[in-house]
Amino acid sequence: MGTRHFTKIWDLNKEEALYIINRALELKKNKNWERKFEGKILGLIFEKPSTRTRVSFESAMIKLGGSTIFMSSKDLQLARGEPIKDTARVLSRYMEIVVLRTYAQETIEEFAKYSTIPVINGLSDKFHPCQVLSDIMTVLEKGKDIYKDKIVWIGDSNNVAQSWIEASALLGFKLTIACPKGFEPDSLLLKEAKEKYKAKIEILHDPISAMKEAEIINTDVWVSMGQEEETEQRKKAFQEFQINKKLLTYASPSAIVLHCLPAHREEEITEDVLEGPHSVVWDQAENKMWLHMALLEFLLS
Repeated sequence: MGTRHFTKIWDLNKEEALYIINRALELKKNKNWERKFEGKILGLIFEKPSTRTRVSFESAMIKLGGSTIFMSSKDLQLARGEPIKDTARVLSRYMEIVVLRTYAQETIEEFAKYSTIPVINGLSDKFHPCQVLSDIMTVLEKGKDIYKDKIVWIGDSNNVAQSWIEASALLGFKLTIACPKGFEPDSLLLKEAKEKYKAKIEILHDPISAMKEAEIINTDVWVSMGQEEETEQRKKAFQEFQINKKLLTYASPSAIVLHCLPAHREEEITEDVLEGPHSVVWDQAENKMWLHMALLEFLLS
């Protein structure tokens, strides 16, 4: 089949995505894995800061017996204008797999085009596919049913939301997104999701309507990396979309709240919700590591 990459959710088929999620659940439950990647190296090339993505990938590779090399893009010749394709071809000879965390999705896709080793999207401005697979793992771990329980995204239609759209389309579950007018997801992505996958995605501009009977509630920061100049405008636009105790009263009493972190307390989510009984964010953060172990196994096998 040649080299497999994971630049977006749609790089997988439904069976593969579910296999990776279930394998991650199995790894976490049984804590039994082989250190099968002795002598193999995972490279991490990051243009953006990271706590969870970086450390969870490094921990995952080390648990599997491998080693890691972390590279900030400013430390590489990329910063001096070396073409992405040259970097991809050279690094392919030094390591077995690489994670990129970049601004442009096109950077990851071009790197993958010229790489002879698997390339993983560790976050771009357009998608955050690893995050969403581990989020779905958390949802299943908490006993929820993605096909029966109402899943809502409240807030900015950012990279995580757009990967939720791809997951909804691929796996065939319904998704409701509530955002202010002017902050909707990429229209071409929605069009493809609906035309190619017959996706059932609802876009609302009223958070209360979206929250009615919601069982799985997801949010993220209002200002993503690179949008700092829009901070005040965004805070104003998103005021009604804060996940707080009042908004939660419209959801199912057994609802769970997810946030990929870092959270801006009292902005997109209140402290009492983040630290409250509905929140699953700490298990969600841990599950990135188990999902990354399963993904590394899948791509390197």
